[in-house]
Amino acid sequence: MKYDGYLIDLDGTMYNGNTVIDGAIDFVDRLNKAHIPYVFLTNNATKTQEEAAKKLIDMGFDIHPETLYTSAMATAAYLEVEAPGASVHVIGSDGLKSTLEAVGCVITDDKPDFVVMGLDTALTYEKLALGARLISAGATFISTNPDRKFPSDEGFLPGNGSLVSVLASTTDVDPIVIGKPEGIILEAAVRALGLQKERVLLVGDNYDTDIRTGLDNGVDTLHVNTGVTSAEEVKEQARQPEYMINQLSEWSVE
Repeated sequence: MKYDGYLIDLDGTMYNGNTVIDGAIDFVDRLNKAHIPYVFLTNNATKTQEEAAKKLIDMGFDIHPETLYTSAMATAAYLEVEAPGASVHVIGSDGLKSTLEAVGCVITDDKPDFVVMGLDTALTYEKLALGARLISAGATFISTNPDRKFPSDEGFLPGNGSLVSVLASTTDVDPIVIGKPEGIILEAAVRALGLQKERVLLVGDNYDTDIRTGLDNGVDTLHVNTGVTSAEEVKEQARQPEYMINQLSEWSVE
């Protein structure tokens, strides 16, 4: 089936760590040549839109920053609608903080309305302890994404979901989750494409996030066996993606 637009994951689909996955650049080049619109839909909340785009461009991808939509951006959009000008304590990267500040959020450690947690590669016990105290004091807990792990050049590393579970367990508070597989981020990305869901294909490597996003929200999915979830693990699931391939070079966009 030919699709009019694509939602494409990054980690494990376009690259692993700092290594481009075979066939990924060619796949994007073929979309460009066919004038098929796409949005990179990533749960990675550590970078701003421009930083995420620069990584791809530096790797050799012919893309524009406007094609990037991150869970940090989706979190900012959610807060902009639900709580304009909210005070927020951030456990996460400078990129996440600046993305939230760009929509009017006030970053603070003093009685915030929200605690927003994204992947923090400099996470410490003190940061977790402060987050727990703020949530227990009444701050609404938000997780940018639920990924338990992500692929890197050195193998799988702990993802935000694994670290969020520490605060959830400590406070007995389950966070509001923004990123895939939740519909919040998907609906925003589909709007960016300007297409009907039935004409869009979601491409990703992680069954629990990428594929479930499509299955739960009415978008066809293509699982690529280059990242988190193996083909064998996918086949064990009760619900299957529409398509599964080993490499993106196997997929025709026309």
